[in-house]
Amino acid sequence: MKNLTKAFAVIALTTASFATFAATEVQMAPAGSQSIGVVSASTNGNDLSGLQGKLAAKAAQEGASSYRIVSAGGENHLYGTAEIYK
Repeated sequence: MKNLTKAFAVIALTTASFATFAATEVQMAPAGSQSIGVVSASTNGNDLSGLQGKLAAKAAQEGASSYRIVSAGGENHLYGTAEIYK
């Protein structure tokens, strides 16, 4: 039983630490932040939230604390770019 409790604690702490590394979407460049580049993503279909999720994941992968979507378009194949900040 103790091992099960420890396993749940490890999983909870790991999940919480990953959440702190997630990039958040902003509407304008955050004050005091520096632009560290641009990421792009695309998705099949017309699910804008899926594209937004892919851009957020790429921003976090690049070490960004926040990102701002600067372009998005397409019909059956969406594409977009986002400026990333740290």
